[in-house]
Amino acid sequence: MVFPVPGGETVALKDADLEIMPGEFISLIGPSGCGKTTLLRLMADLITPTSGELLVNGGTPHAAREKRSYGYVFQAPALMEWRNVLSNVKLPLEVMNLPRDGRDAKAREMLKLVGLEKFERSYPWQLSGGMQQRVSIARALAFDPPLLFMDEPFGALDEITRENLNMELLRLWKETGKTVVFVTHSISEAVFLSTRVVVMTARPGKIEGIVNVDLPHPRGDHSREDPRFFQYAAEIRELLRKGHS
Repeated sequence: MVFPVPGGETVALKDADLEIMPGEFISLIGPSGCGKTTLLRLMADLITPTSGELLVNGGTPHAAREKRSYGYVFQAPALMEWRNVLSNVKLPLEVMNLPRDGRDAKAREMLKLVGLEKFERSYPWQLSGGMQQRVSIARALAFDPPLLFMDEPFGALDEITRENLNMELLRLWKETGKTVVFVTHSISEAVFLSTRVVVMTARPGKIEGIVNVDLPHPRGDHSREDPRFFQYAAEIRELLRKGHS
């Protein structure tokens, strides 16, 4: 992926070769500016690759987008302040013109899934940052996409809230069977959440290595104390050093 800049061009991604299987939880990690978000945006058809081949669910990213094959959770919740929680979650169902009588029921089902069923009449400004992100996740899941793209959704939250949402996200992943691609800067978050951690190099970004995380489920505080947790974190840290040199 090459971006034009004044006086030349910036190569954001080069030879980024990766295959993701259905039902995996993949974390992308690497130094700032290495192309993690760019890779996610390419998968989501928000930008078009300069060259190479990219397939999502066996077809083009554009076809996947047309079929509503994925939900996207941004770094910020991006909720509409004038809509209450229920209406925010219903938004994609309205855009897709799904039957009106089923929208409320589906939105309430998603709010229950993320533990916010008692806040459906609240407005975003009445919620904490963590609760707003849970609304954003419920909205992304509302139309039941097989893929969930998440661009560092918990990066701005405090450590305790972040760890709690990590637990919630793993529960949702196990319950729904979605394929998740998750961008993070946190090694411990990547190890805790993932089936595989994809380590990227400094720009131009490519895949430096992949660490398979074989920690049992359900994961919790005990997972972070498992000797294998520290081993995986050390492997990722070494790949990051190698890719940054």
